[in-house]
Amino acid sequence: MLRSYTGADALTIANAACGTIAIFLCLDYLATGRSRHLWVAFLLLPAALVADALDGYVARLHPGRRSVLGADLDSLADIISFGVAPAVLGYTLGLRGGWDMLCVTYFVVCGVSRLARFNVTADALADESTGKVKYFEGTPIPTSIVIVAILAAAFYLGRVGDALWFGVLEIASADLRPLSLLYVASGSAMISATLRIPKP
Repeated sequence: MLRSYTGADALTIANAACGTIAIFLCLDYLATGRSRHLWVAFLLLPAALVADALDGYVARLHPGRRSVLGADLDSLADIISFGVAPAVLGYTLGLRGGWDMLCVTYFVVCGVSRLARFNVTADALADESTGKVKYFEGTPIPTSIVIVAILAAAFYLGRVGDALWFGVLEIASADLRPLSLLYVASGSAMISATLRIPKP
């Protein structure tokens, strides 16, 4: 299988590896409290974004060498690095109430749904002359890097756990930190059928 990978696929695998290691480092932080490891996790997600951008660039440089696995690999890598990893970061920093976990889970499910929809509709959305998709339906999942940046700022300022911005609300015996609603907004924007963003 490895022999069938193209250069673009190798970058996609690097994207997935960055997201996976970031998740492991979050778990390490929860077990040991080593903040240095959590900072590495924060840095790995922008690195995943760079790999994600470069894989498309490399694929366009070699249009004759098309990867059979490319589109699916890209979606699977993206859900790890821009779906699950930001969700785990949120949990690590204190989004652990019942409502928080529901909000963060909604975000991941929206990410999975958005990527599946893109894979199914990509051919229909592609320009006939170039074969390139003209626009995204809903925001692309890598936009979750904005959530990662907000969480990094919260961690830097020591706003973790119950001290996360905007405090904690108790609703029906479960906690909701209003910051977790950012995940709901991001997930909803990803699955929007009316929001169309030109694809670079």
